[in-house]
Amino acid sequence: MPTSSYPTIRLEPARESDLPLILSFIQRLAEYERLADEVTTTRADLQRSLFGPSPAAEVVIAYADDEPAGFAVYFQSFSTFLGRPGLYLEDLFVVPEWRGRGLGFRLLAHLAGIAVERRYGRMEWSVLDWNELALGVYRRIGAQPLNGWTVQRLSGAALESLAASAR
Repeated sequence: MPTSSYPTIRLEPARESDLPLILSFIQRLAEYERLADEVTTTRADLQRSLFGPSPAAEVVIAYADDEPAGFAVYFQSFSTFLGRPGLYLEDLFVVPEWRGRGLGFRLLAHLAGIAVERRYGRMEWSVLDWNELALGVYRRIGAQPLNGWTVQRLSGAALESLAASAR
């Protein structure tokens, strides 16, 4: 439970022992985004994908006054136009009782620092168009929407079908 308006914030790379917490944050994010029925991942899936021999993504956990209060999941992307890697922010979630106290900003700033340190050319993410709270934060830090671009997704049966057509 929050103890002050301005908590002591600590950001730490996730460890394998954080898997239950990560899964909980994913489920809570999905509920917030009204997409809870789309979560199919398991702890074993996350263990393989985040801590296996070839991790697909990284996770940073935000603690507020020593309480787990949020997380960010990110991975390396690549820009052919820049000829450099980039950082793609897959998920950012702050527990409701800790929102409005700088945790989201700190997570974004931390990821920006990682991108700069690794000499990445940019940092990108998607946001639901109704998420005014997040959009407000993104505008305040100088993020710009990519006008004229629409996210496309191929998954499930459509992905399988296209793959089968290549055989």
